[in-house]
Amino acid sequence: MNAYLILDLSINNFESFREYIEKIPLFIKKHGGRYIVQGVEPEVMEGDWCPERVVILEFPSKENAKEFLGDTEAQPLFSIRHKSTTSKLILA
Repeated sequence: MNAYLILDLSINNFESFREYIEKIPLFIKKHGGRYIVQGVEPEVMEGDWCPERVVILEFPSKENAKEFLGDTEAQPLFSIRHKSTTSKLILA
């Protein structure tokens, strides 16, 4: 069953975040993932959730998504994202 990582983020420092944007697609692909939604400004249809930007990644399985998040080579990029954005991430 496919698994989805859903990222809700606000970019605080775009210059720092640029490296993440450029390099993370290789790691997504490495783990069988692909972008479904890439950094769009969503339109809230219901409730009080107010995300600034949303990214949705699809992986072949929950295991692939978790392997992506645990990839030791990608950790420096995740650190860049953590330092340059305010983000929330869920796995569905």
